[in-house]
Amino acid sequence: MTPSESSDAPANGDGRGASVIVNAIAVLKSFSADEPLLGVTEIAGRVGLHKSTVSRILATLEQEGLVERDVDSRRFRLGLGMIAMAGPLLAELEERRVAYPVLRELTERTGETSALMVWNGNESMCVEQIPSRHQVKHLAPLGARYNQALSSSVQVFLAAEDQDRVRKLLRSGSITLPGLDDVAAESYLQRLRESLLRGWAANFGETSMDEVGIAAPVFGYRGDIVASVLIAAPKFRVSEDTLASLGEACREAAAKVTTRLGGRSPA
Repeated sequence: MTPSESSDAPANGDGRGASVIVNAIAVLKSFSADEPLLGVTEIAGRVGLHKSTVSRILATLEQEGLVERDVDSRRFRLGLGMIAMAGPLLAELEERRVAYPVLRELTERTGETSALMVWNGNESMCVEQIPSRHQVKHLAPLGARYNQALSSSVQVFLAAEDQDRVRKLLRSGSITLPGLDDVAAESYLQRLRESLLRGWAANFGETSMDEVGIAAPVFGYRGDIVASVLIAAPKFRVSEDTLASLGEACREAAAKVTTRLGGRSPA
């Protein structure tokens, strides 16, 4: 079935919405690097839709900045809104690429698993990982998400948030903190301030009794935190003295990723 057949067929509810989305995607995919400028008739011929249908789709896409008209030819090209939509993904992929050799070096240096974490607004998510060479180690699947307040990477990201927003996340349960009350919340905020000043945060068996997590912030070119470097290790291999040395190694690795990204830590 062609896009025009699915569009012209009677449809209601979810089916109708799905056909509109499929047609819009087909229109966007008709553009290419070889032919970046296309007219309504050309697009209609490529995707098998009526010109009136293509015109309506283009009008909507133009409103959203996903396509734009060429001033001279009045034909269409992809708009800058496409870049805005892809921005979070592109940033994440760039961070992974840049961080990978640094994570390998960190794992070789410490002997423990290292990972890169990103923040989605209320969760920390693992997007890259280098496993420890030890038989006993701590690993997380790529895409694993964490919303425990005492998780080291969550601490790193929340340390950069407005304190009122942190309180709101805690009260709503989006970020979980055992024994939450006003005193516990204020104590937690103080802990975040201290970790930010130190340059790394620690979770010494507080979310999992057998695991230690250490995380440090990676900064973007605006000076905001865009990711965190994480070290995960079995608790039996980490003493209080070792914790500090792992924290410094993690902070130094995060600083290397920051530099490779062209970022800067805030003054």
